[in-house]
Amino acid sequence: MDYRLNVTYITFGGHVEVQRYRYLYFVIMFTVYMLIISSNVTIVSIIMIHKNLHEPMYIFIAALLINSVLFSTVIYPKLLIDFLSEKQIISYPACLFQWFSYYWLAATDFFLLSFMAYDRYVSICNPLKYTTIMQNTLVSIFLISAWILPACLLLVILLLSAKREICKIHLEGIFCNSTILKLQCVRSRILNIYGLFLLVTFLILPVFFILFTYTRILVVSYRCRGVRRRAAQTCLPHLLVLINFSCLTVYDVLLPRLEFASPTIVRLIMALQVLIYQPLFNPLIYGLKMRKILDHLKKLFCKMV
Repeated sequence: MDYRLNVTYITFGGHVEVQRYRYLYFVIMFTVYMLIISSNVTIVSIIMIHKNLHEPMYIFIAALLINSVLFSTVIYPKLLIDFLSEKQIISYPACLFQWFSYYWLAATDFFLLSFMAYDRYVSICNPLKYTTIMQNTLVSIFLISAWILPACLLLVILLLSAKREICKIHLEGIFCNSTILKLQCVRSRILNIYGLFLLVTFLILPVFFILFTYTRILVVSYRCRGVRRRAAQTCLPHLLVLINFSCLTVYDVLLPRLEFASPTIVRLIMALQVLIYQPLFNPLIYGLKMRKILDHLKKLFCKMV
């Protein structure tokens, strides 16, 4: 029997007492979504308006924050609708699209963090060559590749998954992530191998590259006292964002593949951390830790008061 022809909607089973607390969930998540939009847009606007922030490092920060807004917009509107709906459902094509967008933008985050690490490496370890290397052309190539390359690689697995027959219509989660592969009647070995390749490309290689560049920066900082403070001010925010996002991504990607049966409340809490921490964490870290951005924020709030 071809289940694909009879299945229109996928049901979400990761909500906890949504019928009882639907309005509380809605108000909390709507408030979080508005905070994400306003905080990220504020920092991006400051970077765009002030010419002294038109440097590669701040351009990458703006791109990262824009990506956070896109990431949230892929998940939050549908999540808010589900809170107010009698049934938490989504069509299979829409679920595939959400899955694709979710991991595309997550991979873009790691690529942008890698390019930011390279920018800091050149700035601190090769300051005399910085303006020669980090020109507008290279920055533009980095930005375009950060979005285009993950999209192209994920499009392959999206097209392969769309052709697979599904035998289940229940998804253990509140949005479409890697657990969507469990809906397929037969696990594809090709998809598993290609998924492992994507994991290495999108997560492991960028993390190793970032750790390598920051190790080199620490070595230079240790030898030269003059750059220690500068390195700490610019590199610490990047490392905090990297550690936070890496831990959440590893959990999100590997847990469904390990077939670990965790309580629904635990899955819900971890899913909400993925959706809340990173989009809110980025503007707070870069707004409070980056001196130039913080100065402009203080001036903005003083004018408002």
